[in-house]
Amino acid sequence: MIIDTNVQPHFRSNAEIRRYLPEAHQLRAIPDVEQQWYQAPGGDYRKDLYGEHYPGSDPETVARHLFDDGGVQFAILNPLTRGNIADYLLNSRICAAVNDWLLDQWLEPDTSGRFRGTIRVNPEDPRGAVAEIERLAAHPKLVQVGVPMQSREPYGKPVFEPIWEAAAAHGLPVAVHINGGNGVDYAPTFAGHAHTYPGYAAFMPLNYFVHLATLIVEGTFGRHPGLKFVFADGGYDILTPLMWRLDTFWLSMRDQTPWVDRYPSEYLPAHVRFCSSAFDGPTDAGQMERWMEFSAKADLLMYGSSYPHWSTSSPEVTALGLDAAQRNKVLWRNASELYGLAVKGLAVEGRAQ
Repeated sequence: MIIDTNVQPHFRSNAEIRRYLPEAHQLRAIPDVEQQWYQAPGGDYRKDLYGEHYPGSDPETVARHLFDDGGVQFAILNPLTRGNIADYLLNSRICAAVNDWLLDQWLEPDTSGRFRGTIRVNPEDPRGAVAEIERLAAHPKLVQVGVPMQSREPYGKPVFEPIWEAAAAHGLPVAVHINGGNGVDYAPTFAGHAHTYPGYAAFMPLNYFVHLATLIVEGTFGRHPGLKFVFADGGYDILTPLMWRLDTFWLSMRDQTPWVDRYPSEYLPAHVRFCSSAFDGPTDAGQMERWMEFSAKADLLMYGSSYPHWSTSSPEVTALGLDAAQRNKVLWRNASELYGLAVKGLAVEGRAQ
């Protein structure tokens, strides 16, 4: 029983996505399909996926790899957009185009019902983001809202709250994923730009913790009991020491955040989930079971392959060293409960299918 919560479908070229832009924007220059400033050693995608189609761009090929070969029951598709673009209105139109493309090319033709999708929105345009959520939230195959990890401000700041309020009102989790691109990109570390891909990849998860901490400290989770965030790029292995630190400072300075009525770590079970990463966790699988007990990670973690990226990880590798209960939670149960997906006849409460 497997649910893959982190799959990135790609369009073949800019010409494919340009068809979904409004006529007034079709002639605008947009970043190329090759998005990353920081190229991974050997290329961004699995070498065996280069061929007739661009990696991750053909629904039949992806379905064969995930469902037939990988044993996945459901795949949550979270397409990337074009990074952060200075023209926020164009950025919002690109997000809408990606959403229409995802429905037209992936979700609507999928008669098996095993693909689920993400409503991509531009947080730099809160009003437009809310309108995009309202436009698409009723679609039964769209199960979350997607925003980039990169942001000018932490996501707990009030400017973003209308977006989170709209998502929570429709029962949609908010997925945060690295979305660097050839557009205007914010520095990926607190001290500026890393010179190498290892630096970029190692430091980027620290940004998710800034978002997470401010969502708690600014009271966003307290005001929206139904709001859930999914941090889709791993980094959950840094969760425990940073949450311990946040708990400690909150305990000694509670007068500054009276609206935070419990330890910050106590907000995690109701509001936060993570997708697995090939690089997270102990190198000794024998320590995995015990390590997952810290911060109750087994209740927070969901399997995500990161297909078609070079760091794609299999369910077997992700579950290595877990006990049976932890394995079930990570590979399918946590995702089943979050997204309301029935796996092999096991019905759970959630979004209507």
